[in-house]
Amino acid sequence: MPTAPANGIEICYDTFGQPANPALLLVMGLGGQMTAWEPDFCEALANAGFHVIRFDNRDTGLSTKMESAPPPDIGKAMTGDMSSASYTLWDMADDAVGLLDHLQLERAHIVGASMGGMIVQAIAIRHPHRVISMTSIMSTTGNPNVGQATPAAMTALMAPPATSRDEAIERGKQSARIVGSPGYPAGDEVVAARIARDFDRCFYPIGVARQMLAVMATGDRSEALNTVTAPTLVIHGEDDPLVTLSGGQATAAAIPGARLVTFPGMGHDLPASLRAKFVEVIAGHAASVPG
Repeated sequence: MPTAPANGIEICYDTFGQPANPALLLVMGLGGQMTAWEPDFCEALANAGFHVIRFDNRDTGLSTKMESAPPPDIGKAMTGDMSSASYTLWDMADDAVGLLDHLQLERAHIVGASMGGMIVQAIAIRHPHRVISMTSIMSTTGNPNVGQATPAAMTALMAPPATSRDEAIERGKQSARIVGSPGYPAGDEVVAARIARDFDRCFYPIGVARQMLAVMATGDRSEALNTVTAPTLVIHGEDDPLVTLSGGQATAAAIPGARLVTFPGMGHDLPASLRAKFVEVIAGHAASVPG
């Protein structure tokens, strides 16, 4: 896959569809590689008339690892000490815009899931002239009083990293049972195959910790979201235990004119059974906005 210089680092990316079509940038969440945007989903968006771009965030996949950064101290961050944060979501937003620069794209539809939703929010706040439309999926505003994880989901999130491929697969299956979609369970075999694929491509748990610290260090975007002018769609699962529904509701309430679409039975994942519906609502939203 190609790489691009962006914001002082190298970003690994992939594209689907015709470059002449309106650009649609997909931004994945915490520790998620671009492969979490499954090819059939990307191809369906491309078939809907978009030039689809997916990429690995910094500290994930085949993009630059911030190895010279200080060790992330999540414990201190939870007490309010963010001194070990080496970057924030604003930097990750600048990475994404740097990729658009490399691809010579003036503007794009931007779509983000979970932490990726936070990153596209930051893009819309910081680089409004680069955004045609925004879709924020299973995300939140940074306000600590909304979107709080359930105790079980928080325990799964904060578990120590796996020490082997087999352990990563078992952990992934356990986590999927906790945070996945109760109405659309993926099944252990599907989850195991996905975890194995991503482990073999890149296993870099310290990068996940640095990204988590970036989320914490960025803080509450609620007031800044009031300034967003991009037409915005917010998608959220009604049964999301990791970023609970109030996070999506608060996001939609903070952005003028935003539309909220919720799915019963959807947790904190993008279940295969809902992909066609996701494509329908995302493509419909983007197509409704003149490029």
